Amino acid sequence: MGSSRRMLAAAVVAALVAVAWCAVPPVSFTVEKGSEEKKLALQIKYDKEGDSMKEVEVKQGEEWLPLNKCANGVWEIKVDEPLKGPYSIRYETEKGQRNVFDDVVPAEYKIGTTYKPAEP
Repeated sequence: MGSSRRMLAAAVVAALVAVAWCAVPPVSFTVEKGSEEKKLALQIKYDKEGDSMKEVEVKQGEEWLPLNKCANGVWEIKVDEPLKGPYSIRYETEKGQRNVFDDVVPAEYKIGTTYKPAEP
């Protein structure tokens, strides 16, 4: 009987770890005013106490392009050729959290709209 309880306890712990590992981080991306075909500006909300964005990139074709953090906290990219959505975004936080979200901001985004990653 003790062996069964230990196996059940191990299974429960493994399930809890798997759920935590697969959970979508508390992040959202709001498309800011001024975004257009050659500029994308995002307000990124990351609700992880004591951590903040260090690096953010957007994928264009096969290439990842860096966004710059402006004084107002908005992350933006300005390019010579029109950007093509949907937009995949990857980031790294000051504490080393890394993530990639494929197609999180649609090609036909709306200014002022907040987009969140889909649940797995």
